[in-house]
Amino acid sequence: MDGDNVRHGLCGDLTFSPEDRAENIRRIGEMVKLFVDAGIIVLTAFISPYRRDRRRVRSLLSHGQFFEIHVDCPPEVCAQRDEKGIYEKARAGIIKNFTGISAPYETPENPELVIDSHQEDAKAAAARVIKLIEEYQIVQE
Repeated sequence: MDGDNVRHGLCGDLTFSPEDRAENIRRIGEMVKLFVDAGIIVLTAFISPYRRDRRRVRSLLSHGQFFEIHVDCPPEVCAQRDEKGIYEKARAGIIKNFTGISAPYETPENPELVIDSHQEDAKAAAARVIKLIEEYQIVQE
């Protein structure tokens, strides 16, 4: 599940205020739980800036059903990769409450996996994610 797609649909009524960010992640967590309860493996890609919101989603699922994967990348590298120009707009103050620029990001304290996307290519990172879910016997070779 992709954050931009969810923001345009299910969470299209939300802003980027701290309260709406919490509600965005709450809705995503509830949606993911429904999929997991149906036996579907769900991979999500969302900016979840607050630890409490990530803890809330983790609490919805059983042990071994939630893996926090922190994709770390310095903001300057993100800005270089930004094809939409959103970092430039955030730095100019056009976009408010932008995570890592004008809004906080609370780094995970104990993620199951850290991917340094500025040092590791996407294929290697994906292989590490697959290895993680294999280790928990969610999928098998």
